[in-house]
Amino acid sequence: MGLLQLKNVDGFIAFDLDDCRVNAGGTRLAPDVSAGEARLLARAMTYKFAALGLEMGGAKAVVRGHAEDRVELMRRYCEEIRPLVESVRFLTGPDLGTFEADFAPLRRPGETGVMSQPMDGISFEDVLTGFGVVIAAEAALGSLHGRSVAIEGFGKVGGGAAREAVRRGAKVVALSTLAGSVANAGGIDVEELWRLRASHGDELVRHLGLEVRSPAALFDVEADVLVPGARTGVIDAERARRVAVRVIAPAANVPYVAGAPEVLGERGILALPDFICNAGAVLGYVSTSVTTHREMLDLVERRIADLIATAMKHPRGAFAGGCALAEEFLGRWREPSGLPAGPPLA
Repeated sequence: MGLLQLKNVDGFIAFDLDDCRVNAGGTRLAPDVSAGEARLLARAMTYKFAALGLEMGGAKAVVRGHAEDRVELMRRYCEEIRPLVESVRFLTGPDLGTFEADFAPLRRPGETGVMSQPMDGISFEDVLTGFGVVIAAEAALGSLHGRSVAIEGFGKVGGGAAREAVRRGAKVVALSTLAGSVANAGGIDVEELWRLRASHGDELVRHLGLEVRSPAALFDVEADVLVPGARTGVIDAERARRVAVRVIAPAANVPYVAGAPEVLGERGILALPDFICNAGAVLGYVSTSVTTHREMLDLVERRIADLIATAMKHPRGAFAGGCALAEEFLGRWREPSGLPAGPPLA
């Protein structure tokens, strides 16, 4: 795995497969992100592409900085990586802390397509990612009607996942942001959450009239579905022994620490593969013949539901099943010496 140090900003790009002609992955902006985290996220992208049958290498770019400096940092970053993008060595887009508008300097003039058209005023990439997570949870449970959902992070993807879960008959009973977590067994008004987010950002949790606990308290809430949606490694073996949920459907990559999926499986909890649950946006970008939002949503629903159903048949659980799908494709595409060293686990 290679690490390219950037010069215009404090950051780097991790390439999971050094010899791959085409590599892709999001760009993350955060003050504390590490090279280790970037490498894990690049590995998750390799598994995501492989599960979808795409001959592409995973990558992840990191810019160390704060939100208030985002515009200038991303301008300098885009200027530096332009040659990599134009050569298709590295394709990138939004991730934690970044937005589609940040990448405007890298997009071709007049570039159009369904992915560039917002849906309900939201980036369609974010809609697709959250939509796919909910589809994965529904595929695991059979139906979301009357189910309860706890969501880590009410941001670009978590907000979309919450809306789609409610559309399918579920209720959001808990959520967290960097400012804290809240819970209400009777359900939380998701549209009110969207309104509060527009005014208060992460502080929205303090305007719901509910007790605000630590962000980590989200993982102590009883629910049918848990959606980890922030940083890597949030489900370790200790937390896996404690969570009171039926299904974990990750919106963020690499939520599981090594050993955690096995602990969850022993407890009868379905640990779904993150790199399949959150593959909706990748499907959107590679499915260039689809011309409408509805057609794209239908395609993502079919593909993710099918992949989750296949993964769940694996004797060692859904996460192992997802890894097996990706590794079977990688074994047909690459020589043994060029295979990843292992699955994306923190």
